Amino acid sequence: MQPRKKPRSECPAARTLESVGEWWSILILRDAFQGCTRFDEFQRSLGIAPNILARRLKHLTERGLFERRLYHRKPDWYEYVLTQKGRDFFPVVVTMFAWGNKYLSSHGEALLMADRASSLRVDPVVVAAGTLAPITPDNVVLVPGPKASRDMHRRLATMRAMRPDVSPA
Repeated sequence: MQPRKKPRSECPAARTLESVGEWWSILILRDAFQGCTRFDEFQRSLGIAPNILARRLKHLTERGLFERRLYHRKPDWYEYVLTQKGRDFFPVVVTMFAWGNKYLSSHGEALLMADRASSLRVDPVVVAAGTLAPITPDNVVLVPGPKASRDMHRRLATMRAMRPDVSPA
């Protein structure tokens, strides 16, 4: 079911979901972070139908997460290389791994993250850049940004009115 909001919503979460919020897209990005670049590598890893993979790679390339590069001529074959925008999606995937391991691994963790150099386990924590304090629903709140529309200001004001206990100090 598609959201009723207009495309290109002001909300960064909605815009992110519009770009990569499809099941296959996130799994394609996950595999790209592990080194997959070629169509056949993604297909073999994911077991995805070729038409769906082609559509998702095209979408991710149009959104600027991949750059398509020719690696073979006659026939032309392309690889899909993460752009900086694509690489910057890594923390999202990492936090999904951590959440999944914490709440959805009833038979034990099948996949862990480890430091490349030491092989020691890595558990991600989202922190504020300035203070290094963990970011939680208890210590952050959404406020209008400098480019927020009147509608966004109204929406946030309505939310604050409904829940004054979670409003900014």
